[in-house]
Amino acid sequence: MNKEKKIQVRKPRWLRRKLPTGPEYEKIRSLLKKDRLNTVCREAKCPNMWECFSKHTATFLIMGSHCTRNCRFCAVDHGPEGKPDPGEPARVADAALNMKLRYIVVTSVTRDDLPDGGASIFAETILKIKKKIPDALVEVLIPDFQGDAAALKTVLGAEPDVLNHNIETAQRLYGKVRPEAIYTRSLELIKRSRQYTSAIPTKSGMMLGLGETPEEIIETFKDLIDAGCQLLTLGQYLQPSKDHLPVQRFVPPEEFEDLKNTARDMGFSEVAGGPFVRSSYQARELFESASH
Repeated sequence: MNKEKKIQVRKPRWLRRKLPTGPEYEKIRSLLKKDRLNTVCREAKCPNMWECFSKHTATFLIMGSHCTRNCRFCAVDHGPEGKPDPGEPARVADAALNMKLRYIVVTSVTRDDLPDGGASIFAETILKIKKKIPDALVEVLIPDFQGDAAALKTVLGAEPDVLNHNIETAQRLYGKVRPEAIYTRSLELIKRSRQYTSAIPTKSGMMLGLGETPEEIIETFKDLIDAGCQLLTLGQYLQPSKDHLPVQRFVPPEEFEDLKNTARDMGFSEVAGGPFVRSSYQARELFESASH
């Protein structure tokens, strides 16, 4: 097997940042640990974790901490996972209340081992949060459910405020980056969501720096627009460990700005882009900006 070529070890200056810690960060970390809840912030080694925890923000990761897929960009552990915890949706709602959240993002590991991919657990979590915090807004970042249309309808039936599903990268790179996913299946999920209920905004995201060309970025934008995607996030791919795909290129901040403007001009309602932007980073701000 050919080894991946190492492109660059040292991160550029724009990827260096101080990590805010302190009592608020520790408070959120302790609360999540006490309630036995996972966050994608920690499992995926998100570079914004310290900042978000300090601001009483977290993206809840439901259905365990191990994924049935093994994408080569992702730091979430791969392997068998037990049955979902039936008490988890209620604990997520309680934690969101205790954290005084009004905009809650819920995602999951991919659970291809479950009959509906975990769609019913997403739905229950949404409903529990809205019952506990009636004025809360809930964004869900969902897997593709292996193309199961009924599973998608189950999630949408619980009326999340934003339906997010990441395209992640250009179609040409799927075999290397997301070997168990299908580019057109992800686009179809977004398209179906808009067909089932146009009242729920759709959102997607791309990682840059995996080897995509400028032309492929624009082509992916077009495909998302054609599928009905309204909100977009663009961030820099960072290699979680030596066992993951190496970074092919570090995208400078000014290029992110150009891509944001291009994406808006192409028809996205709102775009967040930058080296540290992730799917749920400043999610409320993105949603509110697009709503006004």
